[in-house]
Amino acid sequence: MAQAPKNILIVRPSAIGDIAMASAILPPLAQGFPGARITWLLEPSMRDILAENDCIDQLLIWPKAEWRKLSKEGHWVELIRQVYAFRRTLRGEKFDLVLDAQGLFRSRFLSWLTGAPTRIGFESKEPGRFLMTRVISRGGDSDRMGSEYLHMMQETGLETGSFHQCLNIGNEDEIQAAKALETLLVKGPFIAAAPFTTRPQKHWFKERWSDLGKQLKSEFGWPVILLGGPADQPAANEICTAAPDAIFSLAGELSLSASMAVLKRAALVIGVDTGLTHMGPAFARPTIALFGATCPYLRTSRSNTCVIYHKLACSPCRRKPTCDGAYYCMQDITVDEVVGAAHNVLQGVESPA
Repeated sequence: MAQAPKNILIVRPSAIGDIAMASAILPPLAQGFPGARITWLLEPSMRDILAENDCIDQLLIWPKAEWRKLSKEGHWVELIRQVYAFRRTLRGEKFDLVLDAQGLFRSRFLSWLTGAPTRIGFESKEPGRFLMTRVISRGGDSDRMGSEYLHMMQETGLETGSFHQCLNIGNEDEIQAAKALETLLVKGPFIAAAPFTTRPQKHWFKERWSDLGKQLKSEFGWPVILLGGPADQPAANEICTAAPDAIFSLAGELSLSASMAVLKRAALVIGVDTGLTHMGPAFARPTIALFGATCPYLRTSRSNTCVIYHKLACSPCRRKPTCDGAYYCMQDITVDEVVGAAHNVLQGVESPA
């Protein structure tokens, strides 16, 4: 890069886990371009993830849902008016470097709206390559968490160091998390579990979560706290009912940022391929990730992470399962295997007070 940028925009509007993994680019940018202003563009529902981030000077909120609604209802004049207004906002920021950390047409379009002289983004099958000034491969070691973001920093010529995720928690969320745990009468170490996500093929089975909770409580003496959103409450209640005194639920009770604060306090994190699981390594928590239909990584920047993934002939199927709902890849993950992994990732880890 001929001249160090002074005003940087990162375009990664969603989703929870992807934003968490992409946050690893923040320290290299802040250290490599000291004094540069860093802005992140994201959707409104994602704001909590980065609201307290020490490396970010500003969050720009993209009203994706509103634009989509106007498009579906055929309100084209109003949609065009809003796009132009957003364009004026972006151009008024005078960004000189935009990093499209998503690589979709919409992220390329948002990058182009800025008018920045340098717009670097990932290659993909999506249209709109011409909207970028430079397109780079996702490169790197695909078995490593966030390898594409690591590659982007290397392509930008920056020192990456350990390349850990960069997430921060605000005081209000710390207080909310402490109160929530106090309500559950949890005063000592606990295990945070993230069993829920939007795609059923990524789920482990409810009865196994219940059995796991009972076995972990028996072996470690620690309760399991379920995290998730309001839609996850019925499934969470089923899991808790089958494992009384071993599993408790905060699903739907906390904001995303307060759930992050609970995660940060956990002695151990266990979850499926979902955003909260991916945040375990961000807070250096011993983490076990259960993957089947997807396998975003096999290793992280932390040595206390274990990925359990049994690759079958049909995996990863991602969004197109061929097993008629049997999910053999997740069936192959046993309770005993997860308990064994818990012992392994906790070796040499001092029990929290």
